[in-house]
Order: sequence, then structure tokens, then C-alpha cells
Amino acid sequence: MEVTTRLTWTDEIHLRNLLGNVSLSLLYKSSAHGDRIEDMVQRCSHQGCTVTMIYVNDNIIVAFMLGNYSNLCENSTELNDSLWFSVQKKNGTTEVETLLLNVAPKISDKQLVGRSLQKDIFLIRLYNNTIYLTEMIAKNLKLDFYGFQKYLECEVFRVEGFKDNLHYAKKIMKAGEHRNRLLAEIRAYKPYADLVSEIRILLVGPVGSGKSSFFNSVKSVFHGHVTCQAIVGSDVTSITEQYRIYSVKDGKNGKSLPFMLCDTMGLDETEGVGLCIGDIPHILKGCMPDRYQFNPHKPITPEHSTFITSPSLKDRIHCVAYVLDINSIDNLSSKMLAKFKKVHKEVLSCGIAHVALLTNVSNCSEVLQDNFLNMSRSMTSQSQVTNVNKMLGIPISNILMVGNYASDLELNPVNDILILSALRQMLRAADDFLEDLPLEETGNLSLFSTSQKSLVIF
Repeated sequence: MEVTTRLTWTDEIHLRNLLGNVSLSLLYKSSAHGDRIEDMVQRCSHQGCTVTMIYVNDNIIVAFMLGNYSNLCENSTELNDSLWFSVQKKNGTTEVETLLLNVAPKISDKQLVGRSLQKDIFLIRLYNNTIYLTEMIAKNLKLDFYGFQKYLECEVFRVEGFKDNLHYAKKIMKAGEHRNRLLAEIRAYKPYADLVSEIRILLVGPVGSGKSSFFNSVKSVFHGHVTCQAIVGSDVTSITEQYRIYSVKDGKNGKSLPFMLCDTMGLDETEGVGLCIGDIPHILKGCMPDRYQFNPHKPITPEHSTFITSPSLKDRIHCVAYVLDINSIDNLSSKMLAKFKKVHKEVLSCGIAHVALLTNVSNCSEVLQDNFLNMSRSMTSQSQVTNVNKMLGIPISNILMVGNYASDLELNPVNDILILSALRQMLRAADDFLEDLPLEETGNLSLFSTSQKSLVIF
């Protein structure tokens, strides 16, 4: 009879992502393979890296990860680094805590009590489904219990495709925690002074630079799995032929987030091909409607049936992201660079905030420092960043890098951090734009916002 894990499909995907897109193979399940030490060690020894899941109840899992399972017997004195984590489901969310120790847990058949327990940080007694953990571990994993605790099930998995060592696993887990903080920050974001309800970010760049893929990547992060709503491809001409204004929902059935990503036809160095530069001022001013069919030979005009003649601040673009493939920056033709500068001139004349978004970063881990807060100065892509800074005069802090989800099947927390950090910087740039608007453009809106808040209060 086939033995299956107690993990739900969603939990298993979450765990695999947590450890860096690994594969998991079930080696041992206490209810199916026996509750003796010999049963466990026989099935789990010499299997390489493993992760052991202790199901305390339906909502709490205590787990540890080992590089070697052969020295868990109670008489072993060999040190074995172990990465600990707890997975707790609370109010519809999953919280993960991690702890790296240079001590392994122990498995015992003995009725150990008193002083003999003090030397053990964690003990598994298979014969009566009991674990023992110290207050130190419980506190670090934010568990509300310690000492002896009954559990429902014990499972051990072989971890395949695991990189380097347990320190890498801790980095991946810490990345997951930082990603969750970024998600919470963006979910709670509100545009400056409530002047608009949603920030509009325009994506502009050459054919194949990754504009549509960036939208798909942002949506994927907020949905928790890879999605592909916007059409992408590798054609020599632009796949995107319509102007699209995409909203992003927080999950499949969640509310719309406070930003929109506006996708355009790709720029082409050949005249009469790709996005018509004459369309740029109309897009920036909010005159172009969603799903407008681009004409590479001529721009939209006020006579067009769907032209927005009196756009408000909410219809306008609040931030422009120049999207460039990081591998093609050094090979931009003079004609393409000239088109970029024409677009940039229009953006500057409107006073709109702008950033550069460099896509197709191959090693996302290299881009970020270990604390995930800043970019690494030793990264190999530093020369491309400097080139963009010189070409367009964009500050280094507004030159962002991402690895879009184009061919990936699963999300990666480090990729997510780059995507979310880029989005957060765009929102901050848009806030700067809104704050800098003249009073005659925002005065009435501010008064309206204040009166609305007063109505809510009283």
C-alpha cells in the first residue's frame, strides 16, 4: 500500500519553496513504518540531507533539517548542525520561525527524566508519540509550549536538489520572512495624501525587455504561484499590441492592490515599427484608454472615439519604469538610445517620477546583501547599472534589478524580494511625484479627501 504524507499539497509546496525549490521524498512515517528507533534510523540513514516533521496538532509543525541522519542515536557524541523551524497556521496565515544550532536532536526509547534531560535540546520518543523540547527552542520558534508534548505523527523526508549546506537553507528561510514583510508593507500602502486611490506605473522598453513579464511576476508573487496573464514571447516584433492597464489582486479572490501596471508596445529602433513616440505624451497625461490598439505609424488623436479628453490625476501616469534586459544594455544601438532619450524628455517635461528596471538577472542571490536590505557592491552587474546611470541620468538608488518569472514553475523567495523591492521603490517614487505637484492641481483633491475622512469620523 502506498504511504502518503500528512502534509497537504499546499503545505508541501510551501515547504519546498521555503527550502529553495527542492524535491521531497517521504522516507519514514511513524504510523506506517513502525515506532521503534531501528525502524526510523534504518530508513533514514545515509540518505543525505533530510527534514523531519513533527505534527504537534493540525495547526503546528515543529521540524528540523539535518545533513546526516546516522548520528541521532542517544549514545552519539558527534555534533551535527541542525536547522529548526516551526510552521504555525493562525487566522488563515502561515507563520514560519527558524533557528540554526550546532547540536542535533536525540531519539530514545528510555524513560529519561530530570538531569538526564538537561543535556538534550530536543528528544523524540517514538514508542509513545512524545517529544521533549527546551524552553530555549520553544522561545526561539515562538511556540507557546515546551517540555514534554504529545504529537500526532512523525515523518522524515529526503531533500533532493538542496544547495550547499544548512546555512543556505537558513538564508532561504530568512528571505521568505523578509518577503512576507515586504508583502505586508505593500498591502498596507496608501498613495501620498490620498490624492489618488491607485498609483499608475508605466512600463516602457524595447521589444523583449520583459515589460509584460514583470507584470506577470508581480501578480505571481501576490497570488503565491506563477501566473501568465499578460501575453509574453520572444518574437522580433512586439507581442504587446494594445495599451493595457492591469490591476493586481491580493490573491485570486482578494481585493485590488493600490497600484496599476500599464503595459505598452515595445520600442523598436526602426521607424514605423513598435511604439509610436507620439503616443507617449498622451499616455503620460492619461488620455489613452485601456485596450487601445497601437498604430506604429501614427499616434492616438483627440478625434479617436475612446480618447480621454479631460483626464484627472487618477488617470495620469505617476511613475515611469524604463525596462531593459540587463544582458543587452551594453549593446543598445544609437537609434534605440535616441528613442529612449525622446521618451525621457517627455517624462521630464511632465515632471513624472521615473526608475530603471533591469530584467533577466541570472543570479538574484548575488544582487542582494545577506540582510536582503541593500544591493551588493561586489555584484557582477555593477557595470550595467553604471551605464544606465550615465545614459539616462537616473540615480543609482532608482536603478532596480529583477529576475522575472518567465520559464520558472515555482516561486523563489529571493526573486520575490527583488520584485517586491522594485515595486516598493516605484511606489515611493510615485509618492514623491504626488507630493511635488503644485497646489492648484491637488488643493481641491486634498480638501475632498479631508472632508471624506471627517464624514467617516463623525
